[in-house]
Amino acid sequence: MTHTFRPSVTVAAIIERDGRFLLIEEETSEGIKLNQPAGHLDPSESLEQAVVREAMEEAAHEFIPTGLVGMYMSRYYSKSRQADITYLRFTFCGTAGKQYDQPLDDGILRTLWMTRDEIAASSSRHRSPIVLQCVDDYLAGRRTDLALLYTHPSVFEETLTMDRN
Repeated sequence: MTHTFRPSVTVAAIIERDGRFLLIEEETSEGIKLNQPAGHLDPSESLEQAVVREAMEEAAHEFIPTGLVGMYMSRYYSKSRQADITYLRFTFCGTAGKQYDQPLDDGILRTLWMTRDEIAASSSRHRSPIVLQCVDDYLAGRRTDLALLYTHPSVFEETLTMDRN
């Protein structure tokens, strides 16, 4: 039997306000870690919809994506799954809208606003080395227009049809 390679697609939000970046502190199988509001792409959503949803679920903030900072690939060995996992991360920058008074996603302990230097100084607590790389890429002005991304409507139509049956 052949193993099919399926990388995990994730999204992340870079939200800056007054020189500070919104991060979340979360419980993981490897302890308490820091990350941008981020998570997996769900079926029947676009990358932009996923990052808006994740920012709301993990940080209770509206997020309006304005650009794509980068696409990142990383590989990890997951002790809990006893497997190598490849992640494809699409990191967006944008603005934070309203903050809501609502519970954060399971496992999210709190939100933090940190400077770039504070983020760098806490690198041993990052969920991934990509956390700081994304901030540095953002600060270097790396971003592209969201028009680069295209989601074919049939993806949504097929999912809706399957959900109805």
